[in-house]
Amino acid sequence: MLEQRIQQHFFDSADLKYAAVDVLTRPIHDAAHALLGCITSGSKLLVAGSGPAAALARHAAQCLVGQFERERPPLAALALDDGPGSDWSRQVQALGHPGDLLLLVCPAAAEPAALEAVSAAHDKEMAVVALTGQSAAALGRVLAETDVHIAVPHARSARVLEAQLLVIHCLCDAVDLQLLGDH
Repeated sequence: MLEQRIQQHFFDSADLKYAAVDVLTRPIHDAAHALLGCITSGSKLLVAGSGPAAALARHAAQCLVGQFERERPPLAALALDDGPGSDWSRQVQALGHPGDLLLLVCPAAAEPAALEAVSAAHDKEMAVVALTGQSAAALGRVLAETDVHIAVPHARSARVLEAQLLVIHCLCDAVDLQLLGDH
């Protein structure tokens, strides 16, 4: 019985990725262009995520500052603090500048902190890329027309997080491709 359950996790993960490819390709493409525009203009990326998504936020920043799959100069990216009492909106107010980009990673429903961070980013004339699950409709409503919403079409947090990791890797690969060319 346990082996069947383990297998089902693999099947469910693969099914989501196959089902989501048509829904997510365009928003990932748009997010990659926003990210590339931010980086090539000398601006920086602020990345925020809470709970399990905080690890994804740190991973995204590390892939840009360090490297993804190829050696390249470091890119300006910073994962915002997600510890107890952290306030993303204050961090965006303190660190953000016009032209910077805020990448929010929220696997489930948008938290008030995420909504406030989007508002702070807009106040700073920053673009926002929101990487969410399907239940984050409230976040989608506060995004500006120039922002990008990548909503993984699934309700289960574990599946959403798996797909979000793939999206982050797609974004990092797109940046490297545009900056360094094809292998």
